[in-house]
Amino acid sequence: METLKVKSNAFDEGGWIPVRYTARGEDLSPELELVGIAQNAKSIMITLDDASHPIFPNYNHWVIWNIPVQEVIPEGIPRGRSVDSLGGAVQGISYGRNRYKGPKPPFKAIHTYVFTVYILDCKIDSAANSKKRDLLNKMDGHVLQRATISAKFQSRR
Repeated sequence: METLKVKSNAFDEGGWIPVRYTARGEDLSPELELVGIAQNAKSIMITLDDASHPIFPNYNHWVIWNIPVQEVIPEGIPRGRSVDSLGGAVQGISYGRNRYKGPKPPFKAIHTYVFTVYILDCKIDSAANSKKRDLLNKMDGHVLQRATISAKFQSRR
């Protein structure tokens, strides 16, 4: 199986997330580039988790699924349960309720955030009130590839 790679033109692996993509800025989802997508892929799912949250490890900020197979996930995915511009992709319930909710660590703490991309051999039949754990259960056995990109953010407040 070909290895999936995730890149972003907004930040480098392990680098700093620009304020524009955080809840302290414009709160836009960053563009993600996927390299090496499996030929039999049917859909894409993306999650964003705060890997440094002191109380809730891997606190989920965003979950979106049933993204059509494509090499570039555009910047600024709009809010809403269904994203028409992404073929009806679905955004679920997390810190960002039916939307991307960017980094916003408290007290000037530095947190690491992880975008995880899943390439699936199917679409996931799940309602927009689903949470990450629900989706992980439903996609069990359907993950063709998985890759991550992580970066840091520090609130100045």
